[in-house]
Order: sequence, then C-alpha cells, then structure tokens
Amino acid sequence: MTWLTIVFSAYFYIAVDIFLVGVLLKVWKYAATPAPLKIPLTPAPKTGIGVGSRVVQEVVLFKSLFKSNKLIWAGGYVFHLAGLFVFMKHLRFLFPATPAFFDNLVNFDLYTGFILLSALAFLFILRLVIDRHFYISVFNDYLLLGLLMCIATTGLLSRFWEGGGVRADLPDIKMFVGGLFTFNPGTVPGNRLFLIHFSLVMLLLIYFPFSKLIHAVGIFFSPTRNQIDNSRKKRWGPWTVKNPRRAKSQDPVPAPHALIVGKESPDP
Repeated sequence: MTWLTIVFSAYFYIAVDIFLVGVLLKVWKYAATPAPLKIPLTPAPKTGIGVGSRVVQEVVLFKSLFKSNKLIWAGGYVFHLAGLFVFMKHLRFLFPATPAFFDNLVNFDLYTGFILLSALAFLFILRLVIDRHFYISVFNDYLLLGLLMCIATTGLLSRFWEGGGVRADLPDIKMFVGGLFTFNPGTVPGNRLFLIHFSLVMLLLIYFPFSKLIHAVGIFFSPTRNQIDNSRKKRWGPWTVKNPRRAKSQDPVPAPHALIVGKESPDP
C-alpha cells in the first residue's frame, strides 16, 4: 500500500466519522430540546396525518420557500434535484454492481452536471445582486456555495476534459472507492484531478454537520412544521409530560374574564 493510498484512505474514514458523529449529535440535540409552547406556523393542520402531509410537502416541494420567494425556490429546487441525480449516478462507484437504472443515469451527465453548476451560480449571484439577500448573507453562505461549485466543476472536468485523464483511470478509481467501504481499499490513482475532486467531497462531509446543510435533518424537528394546531382542545405544557393522567383529570383553567364576572371572582 502506497503512502498516497494511506493518506487518502485515512482522510476518507476521518471525514465519514466526523459526518456520522456530527449528524447524530445534531439529531440528539434537536430531539432532546424541549418545545414547551405550541408554535405551529398557521394555517396549521389539526391532525397527525395533516402534519405528516405538511412535512412531506416541505421536504419534497419546498412549499414554504415557494410561497416566500419564487426565485430562490426555483434555484434551490433545481439544485436539489440535480444534486440528487448526481448522487445516484455516483452510486456505481460505491458498489461492485448496481441496477441498470443507476448505470443508465450516466447518459444524462451532459445535462445534470451543467444544470447543477448553473443552479449554484444562480444562487450565488442572487446573494450578490439583490439587496435584501446581500444584507442577510454571511461569509459561510458564500463559502458553502463556493465549495459546492468547486466540486461540481472538478466533477465536470473529470467527465468531459480528456486532458485530465480521469476516464482512463475509472477502473482504478472504482476499485479504490469501493474498497474503502469494505475496509480493503485498492491503490489510489495518482490522477490529480480525481484527488482534488475526492478531497473536496470529503471536505464537504466534514463541514456538513456544522453548516446550513444540516437543515436536511433539522426540518423534521422544526416545531413550526411538526406540531398539531390543537392548543384549544388539549392541554399543552410540562404537566402533560410529567403526569399526563393527572393533567387529563383536572378541570381546564378558567379564562381570565371568568375570574372577574363569574362566581369564582374574588370579592373586592
């Protein structure tokens, strides 16, 4: 095993460990954080099925973003679709054999790669030319978009630039990447373009739990999206968690006006 293989193999396992531990810690933090108040974003569903439908629409269609800003929704939606397509296309490098469906995705490389890069460039330009977006943007926003564009650019060069020589090394690349998942990596190819692309992807994995990309997990824990709008029908508070039977048997708290005009109002 060459020293280059050792370095990049170690880089891969460190990046994957940071990614998995970081995401799991974020999930634990989101799940353990109490939500003492009912704060669903109205109009909110009043049943569990409605809440599930709402979350699915947010994840699949970006419904709230569509209502708030059509330009960002268009750029973001195209970026996510193209990114999903590119990810599925790369699955053939991870496994010895993949279904024909994934192999046929290679035929659409010409479209998805450039669409992904164009969508990222569009989102980057939006933050620069629109005053409101420029005002709320921070350095990390540009850093993340820049990193994603670098990954897309090196990926496109690997696919279409013959001088890069990546296509000639594809069998060795597949052996190396596939072997990483079985803890038996092959010799890493010395192709510089591949090594740059691989390093950038690992850097993205390391950065993922600490960046805005973690919204891919956080959306499922958002109380404004996953709460049922039943605050007028059911008690909601710490007592419902500590002793739900006792809370159910108690009478509802009288409204403030009842203390003033009713029999329960104190004599002056």
